[in-house]
Amino acid sequence: MVGALEVPRFVIGAATSGAGKTTIAAGLMAALTSRGLVVQPFKVGPDFIDPTHHTRCCGRTCRNLDPFMMGENGVRETFARASCGADVAVIEGVMGLHDGIDGTAFGSTAHVAQLLEAPVLLAVDAKGASRTVNAVVRGVAGYDPAVRVAGVVFNRIGSARHRELIERGAELPAIGWIPRDAALEVPSRHLGLSLADELSSHDAFGAVVGAHVDLEGVLAIARSAPPLDVRAAKPVAEGSTAIGVAFDRAFSFYYADNLDRLREAGARLGFFSPAADALPEVDALYLGGGYPELHAETLEAGPARAEIARAAADGMPVWGECGGLVYLSQSLETDGRSHRMCGVLPAVSAMTGDIRGLGYVDGTCVAGPFPALRGAGVRGHEFHYSDCTPDADARYALALSRGRGLGNGRDGLCEHATVAGYTHAYFSDRFCSALVGAARAYARR
Repeated sequence: MVGALEVPRFVIGAATSGAGKTTIAAGLMAALTSRGLVVQPFKVGPDFIDPTHHTRCCGRTCRNLDPFMMGENGVRETFARASCGADVAVIEGVMGLHDGIDGTAFGSTAHVAQLLEAPVLLAVDAKGASRTVNAVVRGVAGYDPAVRVAGVVFNRIGSARHRELIERGAELPAIGWIPRDAALEVPSRHLGLSLADELSSHDAFGAVVGAHVDLEGVLAIARSAPPLDVRAAKPVAEGSTAIGVAFDRAFSFYYADNLDRLREAGARLGFFSPAADALPEVDALYLGGGYPELHAETLEAGPARAEIARAAADGMPVWGECGGLVYLSQSLETDGRSHRMCGVLPAVSAMTGDIRGLGYVDGTCVAGPFPALRGAGVRGHEFHYSDCTPDADARYALALSRGRGLGNGRDGLCEHATVAGYTHAYFSDRFCSALVGAARAYARR
């Protein structure tokens, strides 16, 4: 059933990456939450790291909004479901406002803003310029009349004089002026920004942004969004089929929608740490991405490693993604040392000094241990600094029309009832039904 969803909302966009979107978004989320508002965070695109900051600031799980992986209806439905009970929804964009797939608008921040009929708050990096930033605002805001840029937050303001020079030529409402402050920078590593639990600066983000942004002006912009016609959200009820999900500092990259869809398909999810815990009593495993290379020694020594190998050899269904692929391989070479991994898959992994795969993935399941998935499409994203080298006679489940995967148009290395590849898949209902069905069949043996 389609109904009208009335939730104040706005999108934070920018002309380029690096303009301060994440800092401003996290700061606004923290500042609005500290005022007693229920803030629902979202992130445009396939990113796993920014959502950790937003979840921490809001106390509500951040959701990805990605038209390529989810489809346009999926974006609207996820937004509607997650926004239930929220006073305001804050959506951080990705890259530049109009940057979509293959030079198009599809999948861009602007695309998502249009799908959600949400006004845009433009984050502008003012460092090294004054009046010129107003030309940037005019160009970005006027590029597509269907995208409503309702206000600007100028970032990295150096002084009162710097602000005055910009104000003289400002054409859109200036909602905020964030001072230049190294304490507001989120440090980076090879896969992007640091994770939320590695920082203690979120309170500072909220305090600084709250002090230098007109929060009432921001809320007025959010409340200007019209009612959104969307399909009514259905509640997520957990099932009874036990699926273990690796979740710790080595494995934390999961789309929240994937976990919900597994629950809707009948799964009861149990979270554990492969580095510290024994393998729980489960009927299947989901090993997501993360930073196994930073915890290779503890993963090698952890009790779950050998237990996962035995369970996989016994036929337990296992799905692994990126970091999970590395963990399921024979070994991981990093920092000049080789560490034993689970040894389930016929492959060895090694960290490299450069990006080995980055971008969207589109493929079809053509083989593997889950017959119900044969012919099913799989969409997702990959981003990794490692190489996984399979044996010459290795078997693969996915044929790719887009993306690198494990190379030669293939991904999803198979062994027993285990499938793992570099693709971080956005799960379809069909996929979740197949995995939960395989888990039930394993439990009944």
